[in-house]
Amino acid sequence: MMSQQEGSAETNKQPADAALEFYRVRFRSDGQEFTAAAKISNLNRDDNVMIKTDHGLEPALVFGSAPPNPASESKRNVSYEISRRPTSDEENRYQNLPGHESSAFETCSRLIGKHELVMRLIRVEKFFNGSKMIFYFTADSRVDFRALVKDLVQEFRTRVEMRQVGVRHETKMIGGVGICGRELCCSSFMKKFDSVSIKMAKEQDLPLNPTKISGVCNRLLCCLTYEYDTYRSQRKGMPKVGRKIKIQNEIYRVRRQNPLKQSLVVGNSDNEEKILQKDEWRAGELVQGEKHPKKQVKKTHTEANPRKTEADR
Repeated sequence: MMSQQEGSAETNKQPADAALEFYRVRFRSDGQEFTAAAKISNLNRDDNVMIKTDHGLEPALVFGSAPPNPASESKRNVSYEISRRPTSDEENRYQNLPGHESSAFETCSRLIGKHELVMRLIRVEKFFNGSKMIFYFTADSRVDFRALVKDLVQEFRTRVEMRQVGVRHETKMIGGVGICGRELCCSSFMKKFDSVSIKMAKEQDLPLNPTKISGVCNRLLCCLTYEYDTYRSQRKGMPKVGRKIKIQNEIYRVRRQNPLKQSLVVGNSDNEEKILQKDEWRAGELVQGEKHPKKQVKKTHTEANPRKTEADR
């Protein structure tokens, strides 16, 4: 996978044309998958193709056909367009590209130690046409890498870009397996990171234990956003925890909500729990809270007697 493509890939809209085929492709065998449109048919898994990008044609690997468009009459969103099949020379260069990137990684790591820079190199990407190389790294603060860039330019004779990334993007590039047992969402299909808050975990009644709701990057799980809107919409209209409901002359206090089932766990005056289904609690009557009389604040001597003016004195 090429993270450069991930950051700059724009979603293009292709018309619903029977002549177009849609495939899942990767720029590297261990990279992220994208949907690409092509007028080429009969592409099989592990076939090499040439894809149009912002900086020219880049080779990619076909991982299979893309799922059918659920709305066949609407335009389908794709990330890239497959231009053609590669030539034999391009296929050979593509096979050697990971080796060049690995060699560049070792060279850059050696130069980082030479200049005693406090930074951690994550990944190296080389454009297929050799016009540019991108070195991704993490650091706790800003790093003066001007001398490092000069050495890299002299070494590789091409444009060099040093790009600092955060811990989430680092995990996205390295990849891994989440606590669910599946490949990390960020490295498999996510194109951007949405903001995640602890409020999302509370809304879904998840344990607020950091080890339970944090990912490999030690940040809140990205999947907390997936069902957050559903839980919010399901909770609308449901009595909140602590409210009282009167059903058949008996008063219950709401203890827990089950938004997905639209049910409530309530307790009566004898501390007995009961589950109320949606039709049951909707038929009940919310008990309004008791209004406590406001306490009257005694006025102090200075408030009761306004300050005397100079003329009164």
